[in-house]
Amino acid sequence: MNKDYKTVQKSSNDEFVEKRSKFIGYCTPVKSEQEAVDFINAKRSEHWNATHNVYAYSLRDGNIKRYSDDGEPSGTAGMPVLEVITNNDVFDVCIVVTRYFGGVLLGTGGLVRAYSKGAKLALQASKIVLRQNCFVCSAACSYNQYGKVSSLIMGVGASIDDTIYADRVLIKFHIKPELFSLLNKQLADATSGEVQAISESEQYFYADI
Repeated sequence: MNKDYKTVQKSSNDEFVEKRSKFIGYCTPVKSEQEAVDFINAKRSEHWNATHNVYAYSLRDGNIKRYSDDGEPSGTAGMPVLEVITNNDVFDVCIVVTRYFGGVLLGTGGLVRAYSKGAKLALQASKIVLRQNCFVCSAACSYNQYGKVSSLIMGVGASIDDTIYADRVLIKFHIKPELFSLLNKQLADATSGEVQAISESEQYFYADI
């Protein structure tokens, strides 16, 4: 069974100024190393005249983690960005922090703090969410049973995705695998065994944290 994991919901960015240096943090969800590289290259092209385009990314598949200081002193830029990713336990995410040098040196500690801040702001703007592995299910019932059945489905924590009204009502929903047997027991008890949920596939869904 696949495990749940945290990632980001959308691409976003935020920026701030530290001692006249402008830092712009970008964050995006990625599904592969190629997507991460393409995102990094796009930001490098967009900010071709920036002093540095520091990046880090983490991929769940293969547990791949990469980072680059992009000319900043070793350990002061890319690693702090990667640490923001790992400390938040997020995967399938890429962060680029662009710096336009303002003429004032920040020092080792100042660089670490600035790049960490840029990564944190970008990550917050992209919204951390949970990717839950769920069974994609359906349950057919009569119109008289519909209210009770739909209440039981939502009552165990499942989410209804669609409802089709025909000769009978077909309720489509997704549910955590560990709750599937409990739901079917409750449905059987409530409908004298007439209604049972059918698991059709497994899929990841976003859930708020």
